Amino acid sequence: MSALIKIADGADRLVRIVGEIVAWSGLVMVLLIAFNVIARYFFSYGLVALQELEWHLMAVGALFGICYALNRREEVRVDVLYARFPPRVQRAIDILGSLLLGLIALKIAWLSIGFVTRSYALGEGSADPGGLPARYVLKAAIPAAFALLAVQAFARVVHDTATLAARRTDPTGH
Repeated sequence: MSALIKIADGADRLVRIVGEIVAWSGLVMVLLIAFNVIARYFFSYGLVALQELEWHLMAVGALFGICYALNRREEVRVDVLYARFPPRVQRAIDILGSLLLGLIALKIAWLSIGFVTRSYALGEGSADPGGLPARYVLKAAIPAAFALLAVQAFARVVHDTATLAARRTDPTGH
């Protein structure tokens, strides 16, 4: 089990690093929006590509932000009943939920690969004149983010299972 925990710890570190890097895209997006607004209203200047880049950054931030939120245990939870369950039942629910999330994320990652390869094969770009030329780069974030989400979910399964097993062997229950 310790080898699995080391792998899960490595996965946690990877997701944390990716999340912290992608978090900077939020600052870049704010600066880009500020530039676009100032350029448009004060200088009557604007580029479609820069406007598209705004939503590309937003999409990447949202996709990878899901993984990072799960890594930091800051996901949205609806715990109307969950809070009333004993810790062992809560941990079992967490394991089942993470396992299902990981499997679904893997399925989405797998299914979206065809979506990206078709876009790449077509050389898909923006439909707007002056827009960004390589739309497949943005689309590639979908399978990458969902694969990373699956990695994080399975890391949570390993950690939660280890915690549940440790509590089972600890006679004090702590």
